[in-house]
Amino acid sequence: MAFLEELQMEGVALLFARIPMFPFFDLTHYMLSMMYLRHEEGISNVSRKSPITCWICSMLSCFGGAMLAAFMLGEPIVQPFESNINIVLATIVWYMIFYFPKDVFFKFCSLLPAKLIIVSGKEIARVRKIAVGVAHAHHVYHHGYIVMVAVGLAKGAGSGLIACIEQLLRGVWKPQTNELLDMPFATKATLLGAVLFMMQKVGYLPISKDLLILIITTLLVTTKVTLTVMHSHGSPLAPVESALCRVLFGSPPESSCHDEHKAGHGSGARAPEPGKQTRDDNEASLRKRKTKKAE
Repeated sequence: MAFLEELQMEGVALLFARIPMFPFFDLTHYMLSMMYLRHEEGISNVSRKSPITCWICSMLSCFGGAMLAAFMLGEPIVQPFESNINIVLATIVWYMIFYFPKDVFFKFCSLLPAKLIIVSGKEIARVRKIAVGVAHAHHVYHHGYIVMVAVGLAKGAGSGLIACIEQLLRGVWKPQTNELLDMPFATKATLLGAVLFMMQKVGYLPISKDLLILIITTLLVTTKVTLTVMHSHGSPLAPVESALCRVLFGSPPESSCHDEHKAGHGSGARAPEPGKQTRDDNEASLRKRKTKKAE
């Protein structure tokens, strides 16, 4: 990576890696997580009827990734709640998002300039969490490549992966919305980032960790800010995914669809009428009962 050294990118990456996460980046993570939660079904009623349940849902949105990663590594799932200052900060954000008079704070955070800052901070925090998760998993399982990727994914996007638990708390059950079934762009980017950090950690990617953090953060922040400005919920990876899936996994063969259509309409055999089939079943059942009674 000589050309990067000539551009002094290593020094910039080192300075960027030394920027502390607390309090600004943690704050943006809490704010955006609860802003998304505000738009979820049923949370408005829960916030009025049971503030404690609303607080628990908010904490799951903020610390769900760390809890999932701890569970996967066999550590106490309450470990993320060890830091009192983080809990206090998240609680303050929770109160201001849900209960600030006339929703002034939430409306201010929803303004585009403020939201761009919050989104940028959230993605910076996401990349750091992925790197920390992969490093932690590598410390426990030196050769567990899948474990490293899974823990990195859990750290960076775990709140969405365990959203079903949070949904149950607010009285909504939608298992079909699980992010593993339909990954949004952030989860897909987290998965790709976890793979890259795993490759760097085991020596397959000849680049420093700090420089990789800087590169992934730059790409992710730029993409998310662009999507936010355009008010787009699509994924920039969709064209690539479509092409790869068509090549690697194929598409349903046209012959099978044609056969099904032919079987339903083109064949001479006709399906039995519902009423006739029911009468035949009843007659057969009656004959069996009579035979059994005679025996």
